[in-house]
Amino acid sequence: MKVIHTVSGLNLALQSIRCKGDSIGFVPTMGALHEGHATLIRQSIAENECTVVSLFVNPTQFNNRNDLLLYPRTPEVDEQLLQELGVNILFAPSVEEVYPEPDNRVFDFGILDKVMEGRYRPGHFNGVAQVVSRLFSFVQPDKAYFGEKDFQQLSIVREMTAMLHIPVEIVGVPIVREKSGLAMSSRNQRLSLAEQEQASQIYHVLCESLQKKRDNAPHEIASWVVQEINNVPGLRVEYYEIVDGYSLQPLTTWGESDWPVGCIAVYCGEVRLIDNISYR
Repeated sequence: MKVIHTVSGLNLALQSIRCKGDSIGFVPTMGALHEGHATLIRQSIAENECTVVSLFVNPTQFNNRNDLLLYPRTPEVDEQLLQELGVNILFAPSVEEVYPEPDNRVFDFGILDKVMEGRYRPGHFNGVAQVVSRLFSFVQPDKAYFGEKDFQQLSIVREMTAMLHIPVEIVGVPIVREKSGLAMSSRNQRLSLAEQEQASQIYHVLCESLQKKRDNAPHEIASWVVQEINNVPGLRVEYYEIVDGYSLQPLTTWGESDWPVGCIAVYCGEVRLIDNISYR
């Protein structure tokens, strides 16, 4: 595995791969890798001749500076995992390498970035679009892999790719969960054992809510989910919305969408966790 820290070095390493016509798969990450990331990487390796993984904690997508400072960083462990998985190139740039000058671009995603995460984390998705579009320009992949846990982010990335006419296929990969049901996340490293047990109740409540679809409207189920999770000590729901999986607009009735998705953000202590479930 080649470990590269500069854009020029990345271009040099990828030049021969492009000349051979080999396909390039790309998995952008912020490090603190777990089995969820490994699943994305394995799929890329299976589908492409070359897999590039980036490790870069992007400052422009954090609207909370404390969250940026506390974001887990395990570069040595990450590098070892990527080596074991068989990744071809690890791209680990500095902030100065990715942003030699401030990125002042403002993206207009319409309503997509105004709901749910966008409402509670203003500017977050603009930062995501800035960094992902830059990474795409550096790597120029044929396919890029993103986890479906970040459901809204996946929608934003697809929209950004279309807006900028970037010739890359965006591949969404299903959520990977702990044995307890907790969606795997780098932020889970900040949870104590007791908090991990509390947080596992998020998915259990979401699963139980599926059984209520026949007899309840979307807003009734959403209210029930919020109440049930807030009743768990240590958990506090920031939002739970059942939306159309394409437009991300809240549903009044089930008949409005053939792809209803419930999206949630929950604080477990000081750690913010997200998850989602399909009512399709």
